[in-house]
Amino acid sequence: MTTLIHAEELTKRFDGLVAVNQVNLRLEEGEVLGIIGPNGSGKTTLFNLLSGYFPPSEGAIFFAGKNVTEIPAYQRVKMGMARTFQLVSVFDTLKVWENLVLSNLRTKRVKESPLGFFFSAARKNATLQCCQDALDLVGLASKAETLTYELSYGDKRMLEIAIGISLNPRILLLDEPLAGLSDHEIGSVLEMINRVKQSFSLVVIEHKISKIVDLVQKLIVMNEGKIISEGSAENCLGDPKVRECYWGKEE
Repeated sequence: MTTLIHAEELTKRFDGLVAVNQVNLRLEEGEVLGIIGPNGSGKTTLFNLLSGYFPPSEGAIFFAGKNVTEIPAYQRVKMGMARTFQLVSVFDTLKVWENLVLSNLRTKRVKESPLGFFFSAARKNATLQCCQDALDLVGLASKAETLTYELSYGDKRMLEIAIGISLNPRILLLDEPLAGLSDHEIGSVLEMINRVKQSFSLVVIEHKISKIVDLVQKLIVMNEGKIISEGSAENCLGDPKVRECYWGKEE
């Protein structure tokens, strides 16, 4: 298998706080990895390092064999790394389909004049078809013309994931995709992720541990910026160090 992501001794300090502490991580092509841990354990900071939103204080990040430690986030997107955020990040004043097209234009460098932004380049068949396919995958095709602010929170989450899928990534990083969703919406998101996870490598941060144990092939548990357990979900959740950080030391 091809190693897609390789992080070596990754560390991030914020003044006196060490948010990520000498993390070593390896993700293979096509693998589905889950990252769990208590609040403040460094999970989202790790995502920010991998995706280029934060520079590391120490360590190195390799993507598909290339050192990307100093490469900015937008360049990593063009290389095939897409992500979502804890709080849904979409353009509420645009239509659903416009969110996807705008993201594709930004990352694929389609050339257009300012006046022709939505009337020429954005309507090129290849771009529109890619966006349509992503909306079909997440079940939002019927709402393509809907203004985004009219969507439910669950549909906005689906839209954000669709934006990532439309970029044809090699890896998709999902930061708490189930946060703030109803049980019905959680079921819909999990069903959709299971349908598309064969198309790329996938890393999922999630607090609802029971919802992702059947989704992931490997689990990483973080606490106080460090990886304290790594392996199958069954082995990690049975690890005394993991049980202690979640539920306290057993008598």
